[in-house]
Amino acid sequence: MTDYTDEERRIIAYLRESVSKGERYFRSKNIAEQLGLSSKQVGVRLPELAEKSEEVDIEKWGRAKSTTWKVTPG
Repeated sequence: MTDYTDEERRIIAYLRESVSKGERYFRSKNIAEQLGLSSKQVGVRLPELAEKSEEVDIEKWGRAKSTTWKVTPG
C-alpha cells in the first residue's frame, strides 16, 4: 500500500470521486479551490501522484495558461 501525506490523500479522494462521476480533465487551481489548498500545493503533488497512485491514472494532458491533467480510473 502506498503511503500518502494528508494533502495527497485529499487530492486522490477528490479525483477518485470526480472520476466516478464522469469527470476526466482537471486543472490544479480547480482542485485547489475545492479542497482549500493553493494551486501550487496541488500542482507540485500531481506529478508525484501520477507516479505512485494506483487508485487513478494521472496524465499531463495539455498546457495552455495552466496544465490540464487527464485522470482515469486506475
